[in-house]
Amino acid sequence: MQAASREESRYADPNAHRQRPGNRQGVGLELGADDYVTKPFGVRELLARIHALLRRTAAALTPETNAQAPFLIGSATIDPKTFQLRREKTVEELTAKELKLLQLFAAHPGEVFSRDRLLNEVWGYNYYGTTRTLDQVIVQLRKKLGDNGDNPKHLLTVHGVGYKLIG
Repeated sequence: MQAASREESRYADPNAHRQRPGNRQGVGLELGADDYVTKPFGVRELLARIHALLRRTAAALTPETNAQAPFLIGSATIDPKTFQLRREKTVEELTAKELKLLQLFAAHPGEVFSRDRLLNEVWGYNYYGTTRTLDQVIVQLRKKLGDNGDNPKHLLTVHGVGYKLIG
């Protein structure tokens, strides 16, 4: 009976993975490690693993880099790196919220976004203001895009729902 309880307590120990042979890799990976190298290891193997990790990291960063590339809405060019909107000879400065809204709309052209979804995605879930804040930012964006207030061409209101971007 004592032998069984010693065996059970050995596996109940949070450091038991150090005592059980062949279990180190599994525990390390389960705890969030990307890779595991056992001793002894060669320098060549270590370098190869480092290069593989760097390749995976670079591939994961590519979509984020594309988020920084300039994009078009109508005749306006939006540059996320400079927070500027250029239309003909006019250059308009964008706020962070305006830029996030334009990026969201440009990533999903034609899709209707509810006011609540836009507030959650741009202002965050902890925002307790009203949808009028969003409406005012849309008014400012329409001016910067050169949209006519009565008949906008790009940021359209979908009554009772929210907004969508057309070309």
